[in-house]
Amino acid sequence: MTAPAGTLTPITARLSDDYLHLVADGDEVGATELVGALLDDGVPAQRIIVDLIGGAQRRVGELWAANEWSVAREHAATAVGERALAAVAARTAVRPHRGRIALACVDGEWHGLPARMLAELLRLDGWRVDFLGASVPGRHLIVHLHQTGPDAVALSCMLPTRLPRAHAAITACRAAGLPVIAGGPGFGPGGRWAQRLGAHAWAATGEEAVTRLATDWPPRNVTDLPLPDGEAFLGDEEYTHLVRSRPQLIATAMDRLPGIYPPARDYDQAQAEATSEDMGHIADFLASALYVGEPDVFLDFITWTTEVLGSRGVPPTALRLGLTLIRDQLIDFPVATTMLDAALRTLPRT
Repeated sequence: MTAPAGTLTPITARLSDDYLHLVADGDEVGATELVGALLDDGVPAQRIIVDLIGGAQRRVGELWAANEWSVAREHAATAVGERALAAVAARTAVRPHRGRIALACVDGEWHGLPARMLAELLRLDGWRVDFLGASVPGRHLIVHLHQTGPDAVALSCMLPTRLPRAHAAITACRAAGLPVIAGGPGFGPGGRWAQRLGAHAWAATGEEAVTRLATDWPPRNVTDLPLPDGEAFLGDEEYTHLVRSRPQLIATAMDRLPGIYPPARDYDQAQAEATSEDMGHIADFLASALYVGEPDVFLDFITWTTEVLGSRGVPPTALRLGLTLIRDQLIDFPVATTMLDAALRTLPRT
């Protein structure tokens, strides 16, 4: 069982800095030797997973967002974290005694390390874990569930853009009679969108998930549990239109951009591709906000994007242009334009 919340961690600030330095340098050998030495010293594996490896990954994300690290360096650091986690797992085998759980990232969700960390925490607590990895298509997940018959399913979603696929997976699990515990910031503050999508439980952290699963859970007679209010109304006409017209929305926005922003005429291929990708992010987050009926999904994305672009020296004007180009194509869809107008009001005009 994991240590209770608030327990003094043996992972000091100096150890965290040393480990982050190894991760930053791409030093897999050094990182695995460090976690091995900590295990030899009696440091609980849970603390190494949560405080050392998990803490470093949060810092890596912050460094990327602040434009201090490149995407490539962030990916290399994540690979080192995966190796360090594997080294901990190899040294801490626990015989399963609780039950069997299938753990997967929802289709399209490629942030696999947080889910892998949860898998190791659950193993340490006595679960037999089928860790299926990143971006598991719903149909493959269901085939696995029918083949193995687990006691519960854990689904990870780090980005709200994956919520429609998360809903499909949760619905399929419910139909198979299996309880679902959801986790990850993609499900919103307090997991409020997890409940809306039909999950039976939600956990903010890996340690919370371990505690929840060890406390009179999973529930029996899952098929008798009612669906959440409003679940049947997810994905309305505006959402459907936006998803179907996404390629045309982006193409039209890119065609119109040079007319209202002349420097775009001189974009090289890399700049054009990056701008097109940014337009796609706007469309995807807007679609997810429409799907769950939560403007905050979109507004939170705009706030975060403004900060990330600012750290890269990109003025708010660029984001304002992107939002306007998408909005002008959705004038017949009042909910979408209301969300876009709200987002535009949050941006500085200079």
